[in-house]
Amino acid sequence: MQLILWRHAEALDGIPDSARRLTGKGEEQAEKMAAFLRSRLPPDVRILVSPAKRTQQTALALTKNFIIEPNIAPGASLEAILHAAGWPESEECVLIVGHQPALGGVAARLLSNLPTSYSIKKSAVWWINCRSSEHATLLLAISPNFL
Repeated sequence: MQLILWRHAEALDGIPDSARRLTGKGEEQAEKMAAFLRSRLPPDVRILVSPAKRTQQTALALTKNFIIEPNIAPGASLEAILHAAGWPESEECVLIVGHQPALGGVAARLLSNLPTSYSIKKSAVWWINCRSSEHATLLLAISPNFL
C-alpha cells in the first residue's frame, strides 16, 4: 500500500475551527504541492479529505475527485485514520489530506512504531510505502518551500 499524508496548507485563525479557510499563502502552498503531486500520483489514487474547510481547499488545488471522510477530522485517532485508509490490507494508493498532530502520529507509528508524532509542516507531503503492518518505508517527505 502507498499511503500519502498531506497536511493542509496555512489557514486563517478563527472559530469555528472547521470553517477556517486558507490564507493567500496557504492557497499558494496548496497549488505548489498539487502541481508536484499531479504528475506523480497514480490515476486510481483514492483521496480522503477531512471535513474541515481548509483541508477541502487544499485538496481542491489538486482535484475535485475526493471523498470527505469524517474519520480524519481534527482530533481523529491514529486508528481511525489508518482504518479509513484501509491500512495495511489495502493494495491501493491512498492520499489523506488532514491535520497535525494526527498525520505526524500516523507517520511515527508506521515508520518507527513509537507513540509520538513527527512534525509535518503545513502543506507538506509524506509518502510512505507500506509492504505490511510491520514494514513501512518513507519514500518522500517534502514541503512546498522546496518546490
